[in-house]
Amino acid sequence: MNEAIKNRYEFVYLFDVKNGNPNGDPDAGNAPRQDYETGKGLVTDVCLKRKIRNYVDITKNNQAPYEIHVREGAFLSEHHKRAHLAIENETIQMIIPEDLVAELKAFEAYPDGIVFSNKDGERPCLVLSLAGLEETGKKAKALKEKSKQADAENTKLISPAAKAKLRELFIDSKEKKAAQWMCKNFFDVRTFGAVMSTGDMRCGQIRGPVQFGFAESIDSIVGKEISMSRTAAVSVDDPDQKGLGARKSIVPYGLYRVHGYISAHLSSQTNFSEDDLEMLLSALMNMFDQDPAAARTGMHAQKLIVFKHDSKLGNAPAHKLFDLVKAGKNCGDAPPRSFADYDVTVGDAPAGVALTEMI
Repeated sequence: MNEAIKNRYEFVYLFDVKNGNPNGDPDAGNAPRQDYETGKGLVTDVCLKRKIRNYVDITKNNQAPYEIHVREGAFLSEHHKRAHLAIENETIQMIIPEDLVAELKAFEAYPDGIVFSNKDGERPCLVLSLAGLEETGKKAKALKEKSKQADAENTKLISPAAKAKLRELFIDSKEKKAAQWMCKNFFDVRTFGAVMSTGDMRCGQIRGPVQFGFAESIDSIVGKEISMSRTAAVSVDDPDQKGLGARKSIVPYGLYRVHGYISAHLSSQTNFSEDDLEMLLSALMNMFDQDPAAARTGMHAQKLIVFKHDSKLGNAPAHKLFDLVKAGKNCGDAPPRSFADYDVTVGDAPAGVALTEMI
């Protein structure tokens, strides 16, 4: 894997739908999502991320380092177990409070090979393998049994408070190690982040560097419900049960706009790389072509404008960059029915920001 990206990015993404349902609302009978005050259509960020995941899954065959964590038919906890098994023989480095250092050094139950790092400018830390921790537990238990027979042995036992603190530090460090493994192998974890703090083998919570807002249509939409009938009967026991078809909700036409953010700071934590960025942009440009469904055959990516900052923190406010991209209909009072019914203009980017029209 390449190094994490060094620049902040934003992007404006325009896509449209014709005679389809871009994102059904389960609270409204799967009708197209809509802001009922403005009449504008909505598509959630979760819906868009699902399509990106599907595209990466198809193109990369669900192989590391492009596996998909949130995937249809997958059990998330099984991925967490894989992470813990993978790091079983690795070492865990725990930064510990200085007041525990002396007590830990005096604890005879710890195995050989422990390294206490206390260099200038560094906090004390304990380097311990997972296998070593299990051995430590066995020795500690043996010492505890022995201490029942000789009070002198109590001096060799770590205090309950210190033991609880050490366990807390270890669990936290182990989760971070497992989270690093998840980021390394799963594209959607290092891209969008994930909550993996459930179950017995936890991998913590990760904030992803790539985030979307809700997509909103440029103009108000009119959701239509269409009735359909069938000619085939369901059962031989009731051959007259024909014509009871389903109902389909569609948008005759809608042009949607969504804003995206890519944080270089968070990218360094998940190691979201330039290769990952290239994959993300490829997904945005091509994902609708790989997501066929009766309700979405009329969806297409129309514009992708990417802003690349010269620095990690950025050189201009994101909302000012978004304002450079303007879209408005050119068909007068007639309802828009295609992308040609809109004009899209893009202004000049300020100093320190490079603008690229990918589509």
